[in-house]
Amino acid sequence: MKRIVAIGFYISLALSSRCQVISYNLATVPDSIKKTAGVVVQFENKIFTLQDIDEASLYVHKIYTVVNEDGKDALDFYVFTSKFTSLADAELKVYDANGRQISKHKKKEMITQAMGEGLVDDGYVTFYNVNASNFPVTIELEYELKFKGTLTYPSFNILTPGTGVLQSSFTAKVPIHLDLRYKTRNIKLTPAIKDDGKIRSYTWTVNGLAPFEFEESAVSAENRYPSVLLAPNKFKMDDYEGDMTSWKSFGLWYASLKKGIDVLPEDKKIFFREMVGSAKNDKEKIKIIYEYLQKNFRYVSIQLGIGGFKPFPAAFTESKKYGDCKGLSNFMQAALDGVGIKSYQALINRQPNGLPVDPEFPHNAFNHVILYVPLKEDSIWLECTSNSLDFGSLDISTENKNALVITESGGRLIPTPASNSHSNILSVYSKILLQNDGSGNVETIFHSTGEYREMIDHILKEKRDEQKESLVLGLSFKQPDDFEILKKEAESLHTAVLKMSVEKVPEFTAGSKVFLAPRLYKIWRRKLPKAENRRLDFYFNFPLEQYDTTVYVLPEGYKVDVLPPEKEFKTEYSSYTAKSWFDENKRAVYSYVQIILKQHVIPAARYAEVKKFFDDVLINDGQKIVIKKE
Repeated sequence: MKRIVAIGFYISLALSSRCQVISYNLATVPDSIKKTAGVVVQFENKIFTLQDIDEASLYVHKIYTVVNEDGKDALDFYVFTSKFTSLADAELKVYDANGRQISKHKKKEMITQAMGEGLVDDGYVTFYNVNASNFPVTIELEYELKFKGTLTYPSFNILTPGTGVLQSSFTAKVPIHLDLRYKTRNIKLTPAIKDDGKIRSYTWTVNGLAPFEFEESAVSAENRYPSVLLAPNKFKMDDYEGDMTSWKSFGLWYASLKKGIDVLPEDKKIFFREMVGSAKNDKEKIKIIYEYLQKNFRYVSIQLGIGGFKPFPAAFTESKKYGDCKGLSNFMQAALDGVGIKSYQALINRQPNGLPVDPEFPHNAFNHVILYVPLKEDSIWLECTSNSLDFGSLDISTENKNALVITESGGRLIPTPASNSHSNILSVYSKILLQNDGSGNVETIFHSTGEYREMIDHILKEKRDEQKESLVLGLSFKQPDDFEILKKEAESLHTAVLKMSVEKVPEFTAGSKVFLAPRLYKIWRRKLPKAENRRLDFYFNFPLEQYDTTVYVLPEGYKVDVLPPEKEFKTEYSSYTAKSWFDENKRAVYSYVQIILKQHVIPAARYAEVKKFFDDVLINDGQKIVIKKE
């Protein structure tokens, strides 16, 4: 009976939506909506229904026109499924510019394939690509997702760049005793609320929204665009029921998932106690075990468990020597516990340019797990999935966020540290033995920390052809005829040495004059986007310090003709220094430069001056050293 009622309900929804006056002809769409649009949403109706604490569904009916090539990504339909989410049905219809239906595709025609590392079946994607040779083309999409578990409610994502919206609505229907919570982002929108004594419905509706311009390097998409975020009060995944009305109660739920699986066998505890036996303090013990993890374990992406949350047992991860973020963090916690050091797993939203989760709105905002180790003198954060990060540092995607630390008494939001320019240093020293024919032998020494260490370490692990591509295309080095790059283990800093032979070192020659670039690579390559009408803060990848000293040892018979003038300019957020000199005794030209970016988020109001700064860096970096034969 329940299913018959549900089917009748969705039939009525489909009929009611078809009663809307929907045109498949762009001529009826106002210019304000279609003028700069790649996609126009003619009609959208989404209905989220919570049947019970562990059962829900999402019905979607959407009609949208792909106006031109700019909107071609909207030709791809795809949904992700797992043991907790299934695609009940799907139908896709395609219409030409005159509104004539030219094809129809059911779920059975779509492709479903597994996702993941291949170690386990951890999810699927169902997709279909509409082939369109001419624009505009209109797509009518209707599908339903079934949820077995209610940890995460779907959001109402209203608008994205290049998309205009004629009409869109999102309705959430929930039992009154469960209810829900909501938060609007980047829009002021109040729901229409109805209550029949048993079911409460919330409906958000928008009409006539014009596209807005995409801004490069801004805050992450989910924090940038207008949307309505929904969250449960009570929820259930598998046999684990939870309360999400506070971060504390949400943390208690996560703690229940790992109870009893966050310990190692006694022989492994003895192994780690012997490993750290000579350590002078707890921090040194943590470092020893963390570096053991980095050298002996590998990260794999496995989204199984309770909604991707429950880790594999620490003993399993130890025996297999691999795991995902929650598995590796769980193992690291167990290893530290074995040597008497208390640590806590911490849930975090790993996202470049992402904002910290809202302390006032508890919800499942997390996609990653790290480890928090509180010490008397300091606190240490560990990224357990990286084989190359410096001990006690986080990568840019998890720094300056609010991590939900899972303690015995529940969850507690604690901010992760923010890096500064000293955290990410690349110091380069190159010596070029220049020959009369323009060729040269080069030795370059890299000292690196933080994100630059990750970059250099990645190159060191690549195959030879990939290394060459990274050097030439990634770092903009001159094309080498032969090269070798090796890590120097003895150095305290992360150090690598690159040796190259280059057939043509000069940029060009003119008569007896030879023109040399200040460096054999581009210390700064990026042309920043326009500053006019910037609305959003600009995000660099990370704060940084770059230092370079390049030494050209001249062949006999050559002298310096022109050296670039010394330059120094700065803003509140950045500074640049460049100078060159000639040592006659060594017959060597020295070129030195440093760039410092103090913080990676630049307020929109100050972006223009920072853009000019880096435009000037590009210009000055194009200066040439001129030598000539005597």
